[in-house]
Formats: sequence, structure tokens, C-alpha cells
Amino acid sequence: MATAISANKAELIAIANAVASEKMIDKGIVIEAMEDAIQRAARARYGAENDIRAKLDPNSGDLRLWRVVEVVEQVDDYYKQIDIKGAEKLQKGAAIGDFIVDPLPPIEFGRIAAQAAKQVIFQKVRDAERDRQFDEFKDRQGEIITGVVKRVEFGHIVVDLGRAEGVIRRDQQIPREVVRVNDRIRSLILNVRRENRGPQIFLSRAHPDFMKKLFAQEVPEIYDGIIEIKAAARDPGSRAKIGVISHDSSIDPVGACVGMKGSRVQAVVQEMQGEKIDIIPWSPDTATFVVNALQPANVSRVVIDEEEDRIEVVVPDDQLSLAIGRRGQNVRLASQLTAKAIDILTEADASEKRQKEFVANSELFQNELDVDETLAQLLVAEGFGALEEVAYVELDELAAIEGFDEDLAQELQSRAQEALDRREQAARDERRALGVDDALAEMPYLTEAMLVTLGKAGVKTLDDLADLATDELVEKKRAEPRRRGDDAPRAAPKGGILAEYGLSDEQGNEIIMAARAHWFTDEEEPAADTAEAQAEGDEA
Repeated sequence: MATAISANKAELIAIANAVASEKMIDKGIVIEAMEDAIQRAARARYGAENDIRAKLDPNSGDLRLWRVVEVVEQVDDYYKQIDIKGAEKLQKGAAIGDFIVDPLPPIEFGRIAAQAAKQVIFQKVRDAERDRQFDEFKDRQGEIITGVVKRVEFGHIVVDLGRAEGVIRRDQQIPREVVRVNDRIRSLILNVRRENRGPQIFLSRAHPDFMKKLFAQEVPEIYDGIIEIKAAARDPGSRAKIGVISHDSSIDPVGACVGMKGSRVQAVVQEMQGEKIDIIPWSPDTATFVVNALQPANVSRVVIDEEEDRIEVVVPDDQLSLAIGRRGQNVRLASQLTAKAIDILTEADASEKRQKEFVANSELFQNELDVDETLAQLLVAEGFGALEEVAYVELDELAAIEGFDEDLAQELQSRAQEALDRREQAARDERRALGVDDALAEMPYLTEAMLVTLGKAGVKTLDDLADLATDELVEKKRAEPRRRGDDAPRAAPKGGILAEYGLSDEQGNEIIMAARAHWFTDEEEPAADTAEAQAEGDEA
């Protein structure tokens, strides 16, 4: 009998060692799971109301089983309490309030108890394995990992990573790439999430960072930090662009990424299933970078609209199709690379646009300043495009225009200011007609024109304004780049209510906080009234 017991002990420890080794988890976790299973079986044998503990020696396999009871003066719960007389039999010197151990004999597992214990152990081990997988991969986001294709389910590729499984969802695959079971595949660890069914490791072969990491593996200068990839954009499976800069003036960043006879870039291209890659020099100057990003097209000039966060690029007529690319691919990638909306215009388009702006601004000055066409055109030719520019420019700058003198400059500024005052009054009247409270006019940065816009959007009181978030108020509008010949309807660009006025996020936040100030004032007033009433009561 002793031999049988010894064999069982050795078998328990051997099982614990084998499971810990196979699942690559701590042996202590397996021993703890076994103890938990034995405790549950013992509670089923002796009663679930008992506080039963089990201890399995990880070296010898010896099992101890006991019940914990509290020493009390009068027993109310016979499962968890014992009187002082019974306690003395178990432990000499026991006092009321002590917790003592009541040893229990080993139990024999029946079929049902053994099955339940097996389930408990499996669950504990499975949870420990999931925690180990999550801990192993949670800090590896952004790394490239190699795995073996295990299966393809509903278009999603399940990859065996050795100690875990990852999935490449359909939208993160390279289009038209053929993948078979047991193929070795490289991918980027995009995200690791802890979920009920275990850690989910999401992989990607379509993300721009996958291309960046491939270049870092192929180009030692990038790995060493001498060359840096500042921006990347991809149309997976078709074309990509990367902007690179060298921190060593003696090293050409483009040449280093291309490699001898294109060996380095070709290694990346092959891994990305023949995706064409444009390697362009990055520049801190936005205009220069945009010109580079639109390669191979030649650019005549670049106009940056900082308020709208857009860039207007003018190209020769014969370069238009090259600049736009097939299905707009070239300009779309350039837009992603520079994080700017890009409008492509030909020389003829740009000339027509400038002519329309010239005529519109000339008519504005003629009507608002009450001047003749020649004088209005002269102002536009000198770069004036708005009444504010005429009203608030330095007088000397206005008087320095050929044919102008100081008296004429003063008269023009006076008329411009009067015109702005008329606009302000008209906007004020419209704002009041919309029912916008005068209290909003006291908010910082808000003009009457802005208040009219707020009123049309239904924001008419301080509470209406205070309820807005900063992005709802001032977020800039963003739209897809418009290209020549693209007449398809597009959704209206989204943005804050006051997006057209170019307010910054800081200004928007200041406006909203000023609108909320009365909330805190209202909270303080009742407290002040209570204090006054208390003082009057004390005097009485």
C-alpha cells in the first residue's frame, strides 16, 4: 500500500512538471491548480460549508488536507466554528478568537470528483497560459514577427507564432496575395488585446509601419538611426512612398535605401508582393516636401493655405495626369505622406482662378470703398485682398504704393473702417434677429459674424455654448483633395461650427471656459446667501 501511495505522489509531481514544461508556465501555478481541485473535491465530500484547505508539497508530493475553524464561546455555525472544549482536543492552549486547524483524512476521488478536478486544473492552466501569452506579446507591438500559416478562415489568415496564434484580418492583408497553409509569413504586430477567449494578437502586412520595419531590417543605416524614415504612405500591393532624411551629411538617404543596384529596396519590394516604392528626401519645408512627394511629376509652384490646412499645387498642363496618377493614386499618397489636403491645378486652371479672385476683390473694393475700377485693381495688384488688410495696414505701406499719397491712404483706411463698421452693425442686427443673447457678444474672440454663424447653428445662449466641446466649436474642416475633372459629388467636409474663422483649439477652449464661468458663479451665490442668513440669525 505504501508503494502505491508513493507511486501516486511521484505521478502527481511528474504530471505537474510535464504540464508546466509543455505550456511554458510556472510549475507553482500547476501545483496551485491541483490544490484548488483537491479543495473542491474535499468540499464535495465533507460539505461545501466547510473552509477546507489543501497543500501539495511540490517536491515530495505529500498532500495535507485540513479544515479551518474559529474558536468561539457559543457555536452558531458547526461547519466553521468550534467551542473551547473541542478546540483543546485539537490544539492545546487554544483561546477564543483563534483560528485552528482540524486535520482531515485523505479522500479518494470518485469518477465525478476526478472529472471535476480535471476541469478545474485545465481551466487554471489555460488561464495561466493566456496570461503568459499576453505578457509575452503586449510589449512587442510594432515588431515584425515570422510565423507559419495555420489556416484561413473567412478570408482571415491565422498564423502560428510558436507560443501563440495571431490573425491577419482581411483589411490588413496585401490585396491579391496568395497564401497557403504551412507558408512562412512575415507580418507586423499591430495590436495585442486581452479578451475573454484569450489574448488576441492582430497582425498586419498592409500597414505603413510594416514597410518601415522591413527597411530597418534591410538598411543598416536606418537600424543604427543614421537615416530616419519621417513619413510613409501605402496603397498596399500597388504603390508606396516614404520620406527619408539623413542625420549624417556624408550619407545620401535615398541612395542608402536603394542599395547597390537596387538590392535593398528590391528585397522590400519582393516581401511586399511587388509593391512599387518611391523613396523621396524628406524636408522640414512643407512646400519642398510636397514637390518631392509628387515625384515623378514636375511642379511649377506651391501655394500653402495655412488657415484651411490645404496646399494648392500648380503643374504644367502635360504633367497633370502624371501628378494625379492612375485613379488619383499619386496625389493621394502624397497627401497622406505630407498630412495635407492637396489640390492639383494646371497653369491654365491657376491663371483662371487668379483672374476670378482678382475680379472679385476689385469689385469688393469698388463697392465697399467707393473707388473707381483702376484704383481698386491697383490695390489688388499690390496684394490687398480684404477690407481688414486696408483698414489696419501701416499707413506708410499704403502711401508707398505708386500714385498714392498720405492723404489718399488715410481716406482709404477711413472708408475701409467705415465699411467694416457697417458689416459689424448688419451682423449685429442679424444676430439679434436670430435671438442670440447679448451675453455671447462678451465672450473672447467672438465677432458679430461668428455669433450669426452660432445662431444659425442653434447656439443662442451661454448654456448652449458651454455645452459644446472644443472640437465641435473650432475643429478645422477636412476634405479629400479636389482634382481637375473630378466632378463627382463629395460629402461636405466636417468641422466645428466656427471652422471657417480659423480659431485655434486654445482659443476655442478659452471661449467655452468663459461661457461656463457663470455655472460656478451660480453655485457660489446660494452658499453666500446661506452665510448671510446665518449671520442675520446670529444677530437676532
